[in-house]
Parts: sequence; structure tokens; C-alpha cells
Amino acid sequence: MDGVSTPPTAVESSEPPVPGLTPSSIDAAAARLEGVVSNTPLDACPRLSRDYGAQIHLKREDLQTVRSYKIRGAYNVMAQLSETELAAGVVAASAGNHAQGVAFACATMKVHGRIYVPTTTPKQKRDRIVWHGNGFVELIPVGETYDAAAAAAQSDVMRTGATWIHAFDDARTASGQGTIGREILDQLDGPPDVVVLPVGGAGCMAGIVTYLRSAHPTVAIVGVEPAGAVSLAAALVNGAPYTLDAIDPFVDGASVKRIGALGHAVMAAAGARVVAHPVLAAITDAPAAPVIDADEIDLAPGSVTLTHVDEGAICSTMLELYQNEGIIAEPAGALATAALADLPIAPGARVVSLVSGGNNDVSRYGEIIERSLVHRGLKHYFLVNFPQEPGALRRFLDEVLGPDDDITLFEYVKRNNRDTGAALVGIELGAPSGLEGLERRMAHSRLDVERLEPGTPAYRYLT
Repeated sequence: MDGVSTPPTAVESSEPPVPGLTPSSIDAAAARLEGVVSNTPLDACPRLSRDYGAQIHLKREDLQTVRSYKIRGAYNVMAQLSETELAAGVVAASAGNHAQGVAFACATMKVHGRIYVPTTTPKQKRDRIVWHGNGFVELIPVGETYDAAAAAAQSDVMRTGATWIHAFDDARTASGQGTIGREILDQLDGPPDVVVLPVGGAGCMAGIVTYLRSAHPTVAIVGVEPAGAVSLAAALVNGAPYTLDAIDPFVDGASVKRIGALGHAVMAAAGARVVAHPVLAAITDAPAAPVIDADEIDLAPGSVTLTHVDEGAICSTMLELYQNEGIIAEPAGALATAALADLPIAPGARVVSLVSGGNNDVSRYGEIIERSLVHRGLKHYFLVNFPQEPGALRRFLDEVLGPDDDITLFEYVKRNNRDTGAALVGIELGAPSGLEGLERRMAHSRLDVERLEPGTPAYRYLT
């Protein structure tokens, strides 16, 4: 790494929750990664510091060679493989960032690999995987989620005898990713009060928690999942890894149906409290981990909390980071920072938020802006049945829309029978408070109007 110095010494636990994942294994990984990965900046963020009345620092893993922290775990695993394992070739599954780390390691070590990714992986990530692989990797898109890609990859391993490089459920992977915690302590003058981390497969979370809890047990740690994929929360409540029925794959770098056993074991041993989520209520009547409401989050010294953030809030944070700090964060990269708004941060507290990745495809910004507008209460969709008479649409424009409202979408649901079908109308408001007046004017009109609620099947199907 670039100019690594020795951080505060971590104390080894006598019985670690996961064999092979210890402060010593993380120290060894740091030595192994020296000269391979960047010692990424820990930047003070004046805007967020002012907004929250605290000292907010961003750990910029988006500035790694592969634009995410995943290179740390991938390279740490491959650097420990035997010649026989390397000769067999490697296989990995990833939503995109781990794949780039594996591809970089393959090219650097001249090892052939096959990498399975979901078909939903953005083109930008696919292109970067191939580029980093430099002819040493084969990219295989399969399925719509990480879990589907992982199943295909494991079948490959069973069939060919290739070496499996897990994205998160491996102590060597987590040890490599845990070097982030080591760097944070090295870069700050004293330990932070709070560290906020994104959670996907939870390997990074497990590694950092292992190091920080040993070196400075008073640090409060918050893990953040996307609201559409709370697999770690489900595991903690269930008492063991749990497979979710469905997930929202939008936060592609942090959306898995089933968390790894490693991440669950570390977080359960740390006594993590879980913020309530509708999915959790159906899992068990006797949760294995404490479940709290969002307003009960307590950043007391040494606390470990798992929360979640709406995908729309993540999109708003992505846009704010880009427009204010010039940071290009992917959805998973903005996950931790998006959670700051929901945390009871004490005045003057030193807070570190991990910007975990910057592999965002420019073609996704249309959806990012859309989700942000919906989350902020500025974008709404309606099904409107216009009376079949002259001037109906003109009256809607003149009498229903407010002076700051704008129609952003207008299309008939039944395109081949417009005389009897409803129109799908998207309206962007000048301010969130404008919704009440808009609905009042709609109610007083002669129109049959139905508002589509975000998250409902009709909303997802029509918009």
C-alpha cells in the first residue's frame, strides 16, 4: 500500500466467531496487499459536517484501482492459493465489483478465471471486468441476481475442479476487506466515534468489525443494508442465514438474497441490534437478535447496529455527492452515507462513512433521478380516466395542475383503445407540499383519478 504505517495494535480474541478472521489475519493481509492496493484517502466532508454538526469523514474506496474495496479481499485470497489451485484456474460470482478485483488479480498473477455475473450487472461494470482481466478471464452473465450467478459458478467449480474465490463468505476475503478498518485508525488522530458501513454479503462489515472491536471497542458501528435486500437483518432475527423470497436488485453491489454465514456469525457475536423492517415480522415470533424501531437507534460507545435505507434515499445521496463533492458513487457506494440522515449523531462526533465503490454506469442516471424524485415527494403517478368530450385534457392542464407542476409522462394504458382506457400521467411537483393541493383539485374535478402508490404491484408494472 502507499506508505502504510503501523496503526494501534489490535488485541487478539481467544475465540474468534470465525476461525481465520482475526486482527492478526487482517494485519497479515495488509502486508500481503502492500504495493497492490491503494491506501485510499479519508477525506473530511465540509458539507456533511455542517449539515450534521459533526466531523464527517468519507473513506474513499471508490478511488481504488478497480473503483471499489473488493480488490482487497479478492487479491488476499488469490495470493494465498497454492500452485496447484492456481493452475486449476479460478471461478468467482459477483454483481460486478468483486469480479473486477478477481479479474485484476488474474491478470496480475497470470491466472485464468471464469467470472459469473447477473444479467442485470451494468454494462460499465462488465466492460471494466473484461478490461482488468486483460485476456485472462471469461465473463459469463447468468440469472438476474447475485445468488443465481453464484449458483452457476458453484456448479462450474464442482464440474471442473476450479478454485472458488468467494465474494464475502471466506475468512481470507473478509481479512483483506478488514484492512479498511486498519487504515481508518492509521489515518485519524485517535479512534472515530462512529463508523458507518454498507452491507451486501457482509464480508467487509465482518472484517472491519473484527478489527475495530479489538483495537478500539468503544467505536460505535452501524451497518446499512438497502431496504430491498435486508438479508443480514433476516439472518440475525432468524438466528442463522435466511433466504429472502425476493429482493430489489437496484443496489446491485449490495443486494443478496442470502447473507454469508461468516457475516452473520461476526455480527451476532458483536450483539448487533436490528432496525425493524416489514420482512422481518414474518420470519419468527422470537427474534434471535434485538429488534428496535428506527427512532431507538443509539450510537452509544461500543454499540453495533444494523439498519436499512430506502433505494430512493440512496439515489438522492448519489446525486448530492456528485453535485457537491464531485464523487461518482454507485448505489452501494452511497449506501452508508445515505444512512447518516437517520442516525442520532452527537454534536462534534467524529464519524467515518465508507464510500465503497464508484462503478456507476452513466446510462443508469435516468432511473437514479427518477427514484430520487419519488423519494423526495416530487414525482407522482396517476391513472386518469378523461371524459370523452372535447377540451377534457385542456381543463386538466388549466384547472388541476398547479403553476409549478409539470407533466413528465402521458400515455394511454390501452394504446389500441384510447376511447375507454385510462391515461398514465406522471407529474413532477415544484415542492413536496404541492401534493395536497393537487389531490384536492383532482377531487373537485370531474375526473376519475387513482394515485399509484410506490412499491405496489400496479406501480411497479406501469411505471
